[in-house]
Amino acid sequence: MTDDFWLQEFLKTHKVNMKEKVEHIFEGKKGNEAHLKDVYTDLFITEGDIKEVNHEHEILKIDDAFKTCKSQNKPIKCNEVFSLNKNEKKIVLTKGIAGIGKTVSVHKFILDWAEGEANQNIDCVFLLPFRKMNCIKEKEISLHEFLQKFNPEMKDLETTQIYKRCTLAFIFDGLDESRLTLDFDSGMVTSVEERSHVDELFTSLVNGTLLPSALVWVTSRPAAANQIPPEYVGLFTEVRGFNDQQKEEYFKKRIKDEAQASRMISLIRKSRSLFIMCYIPVFCWITATVLQKFLIENNTESTTTLTEMYIHYLLIHMKMKSEKHDRKTERVRTKLLDSNKTMILKLSKLAFEELKKENIVFYEEDLKACGIDVSEDFESLGMLTEIFQQEAVLHEMKVFCFVHLSVQEFLAALHVFLCYLNKNMEELQFFSGKTQTEVRPNCEIQSEQFEKYRTPENIQLHNLLNKAVEKAMQSRRGHLDLFLRFLMGISLESNQNLLRGLFPHTEDSKDSITKTTEHITELLKKQDISSETSVNLFYCLLELNDNSLYTEIKKYLESNTKNQLSSSMCSLLAYVLLMSEEVLDELNLMKYRTTLGSHMRLLPAVRCCRKAK
Repeated sequence: MTDDFWLQEFLKTHKVNMKEKVEHIFEGKKGNEAHLKDVYTDLFITEGDIKEVNHEHEILKIDDAFKTCKSQNKPIKCNEVFSLNKNEKKIVLTKGIAGIGKTVSVHKFILDWAEGEANQNIDCVFLLPFRKMNCIKEKEISLHEFLQKFNPEMKDLETTQIYKRCTLAFIFDGLDESRLTLDFDSGMVTSVEERSHVDELFTSLVNGTLLPSALVWVTSRPAAANQIPPEYVGLFTEVRGFNDQQKEEYFKKRIKDEAQASRMISLIRKSRSLFIMCYIPVFCWITATVLQKFLIENNTESTTTLTEMYIHYLLIHMKMKSEKHDRKTERVRTKLLDSNKTMILKLSKLAFEELKKENIVFYEEDLKACGIDVSEDFESLGMLTEIFQQEAVLHEMKVFCFVHLSVQEFLAALHVFLCYLNKNMEELQFFSGKTQTEVRPNCEIQSEQFEKYRTPENIQLHNLLNKAVEKAMQSRRGHLDLFLRFLMGISLESNQNLLRGLFPHTEDSKDSITKTTEHITELLKKQDISSETSVNLFYCLLELNDNSLYTEIKKYLESNTKNQLSSSMCSLLAYVLLMSEEVLDELNLMKYRTTLGSHMRLLPAVRCCRKAK
């Protein structure tokens, strides 16, 4: 048979295979899949600027988040990314924080292409997730061999035909998950048959020395997006998640009962901070899971803090696991619950250790370092697949990740609080700036230095929380911000009681909570800190059930007298206005005495009032 016949057969088979790979979505629950088109909700995607993307905040860019929520602009469709790239530079780079919908957008693009609904000028699409690319251990490999590992149907294809005759699109998903070393100045590959390292194949496709006519799309969290030099980027886009209308559309698609969906939306809107967090699609899924089980089924109208939400999320799946084994003996069920507890504590340690390294994807050696034996059956260990997932990938190697970065941050906070309760000070050296092994007391001076950084065994809770605040504030991108909010929430005795089965004991934290809230309030009133850090500390107060600063800010808005405000308080005043569903009749910026730069922080709030002066 002719080469043309084999090429056409490959293209048909490949489209079918690609459709099967992407047409179902699990939303964290293996075995409970839904068709992507049944649940897919359009995301707010916008064209952006690549400048200093690595310095952007990981959790919430205040102004941008509310542009997304309030915007009436039509979002860019994921299917348009290649057609909108009119630049001679061929790379499309899409950034977005964890869980915002980058991978789902990629899958929707591929599904529409495979079903003949869009981008039919493209003959072949290759989906290449970095978490799987990390598993290719060969010292050298050609591009053709590399693609065969992801697409076994290529084995009968004559090597060069597809690259000479077809329009190809390469989608590299999750640059932030890459453990490759990227160097765009050396080791360039020019032929699909030339053997080289995987990182060199990628950089050669990006800079155009390899297959210069191919289309390339790269997705990444903001922290890693700067690994692609801007001179190679033709179109830069940003996934900003759901606006308010899209949030409601998501819940209506996910909750088939119309009345129940409306009630859920009403409950979420009552907690404005939770409603805002729902701009992240994965957070919408977690919220819906909790509200269905704990609020709607129990016929309650109460709302909850972020920490309570995640505690209930954990408890739901522990309960689900035990219910699946109801037919077994009481002794076996008890053993199962004990196993769950042991594994959750190990997962919590893994979450913290990898959060410190800013890793969100793990491999077997990472799990083993935290006492998790992956050689045994995944399910029998009590591992909760709704919380922690494994993927069988190339060469039977496995990749692990939490269902969402926020789940990792929650479990990391759980681990730190357990270390505090157990007086495990070695683990807590992270918050003192140096570990005991980094400062060795070999002489008198070093001994003094060691004592300076060593966390005392009798450390009080408020001292630990204050150290955690300082550590989180040192991160320019805010990668510890959500972790900090969870740590604050877990320190409440009411939340400790919810987690009693995991804790050796609970602690009366009232005095420490009072001192911590006073410290955070003082920081916000006196120090000039970034808008994102200010908002996160404000949320820390809410997690501690302290609404005093919120009440004070409301008084500033209602008062007609002049008030002296720090830049941080200006950020919070603007944020409270943006967070409110009420539209202010008039905002008088002149009544706030502050610097010119601080006045600029108030400007985003202007669009939330009818009149400003």
